[in-house]
Amino acid sequence: MVEPNAVAAADAALAEPLPAAAPPSAVAVTAAYAVHLFTASGVVCTFLAAAEVCSPGCRPRVVFAWLGLQVLIDAADGPLARLCRIKQTAPRIDGRTIDDLVDYLSYTFVPLLLVWRMGWVPGSHGGLWVAPTMVASLFGFANKGAKDEAGGFFLGFPSYWNIVAVYAGLAHAAAGPWPNAALLVVLTVLTVLPVRFVYPNLAPQPWRVPLLAATLVWAALLAALLLGDYPRAPAWLVAASLVYPVLYVVLSVWLDLQRRRAAPATLRA
Repeated sequence: MVEPNAVAAADAALAEPLPAAAPPSAVAVTAAYAVHLFTASGVVCTFLAAAEVCSPGCRPRVVFAWLGLQVLIDAADGPLARLCRIKQTAPRIDGRTIDDLVDYLSYTFVPLLLVWRMGWVPGSHGGLWVAPTMVASLFGFANKGAKDEAGGFFLGFPSYWNIVAVYAGLAHAAAGPWPNAALLVVLTVLTVLPVRFVYPNLAPQPWRVPLLAATLVWAALLAALLLGDYPRAPAWLVAASLVYPVLYVVLSVWLDLQRRRAAPATLRA
């Protein structure tokens, strides 16, 4: 039998308020807001890329240079935010909102604006090709389930339109605008379909490290393409740069199929 006094003591202990967490230091708060500012600085790169697109003598390589700098900012701000525990130290500002706004502009809007501006799609009204893609990408960004960070996947084509724009320039130089039109249609449909693409930074093991290493090699090949006589490039260099995207798609399809096959087995268990 439990003593009444013991029960009363236990109830009193439960009723006592938990000690309040210590507020973050001024240094921690300053560091957190500095990370928010760093994330937001990506919009400056995006603006400079857009300004180049709108200039009379648009230079695609300059556009891609600014967009590439934004990619580096985007890659670095996440680890910095986690290091600063930004949700606890600067909770009034939603860094994810800043990130999504800058990402849409830099990964979708400006690259597709460049494709339209350079006439890399058919017809005098090239906007008819890029406008549906911009709308589909908006739905992709607004989809709450677009990022399966635990599983290591994106749901739908993950709006890598900056990369698509690089290859659109190469394709137009080699074969004209129609291959780009076909590619835009296919990827636009895939953007809103429930198909999975690997999230390289969070790819399932044992694929993460090899995929990230291959990404670095591929980035070097893209830099070589852009530093050459872009949009003209040696066929062997273009072919070498396409190995990674092809393997990425194949790996995404294979892992997606594995995941779908495992789901019924999990439900039966």
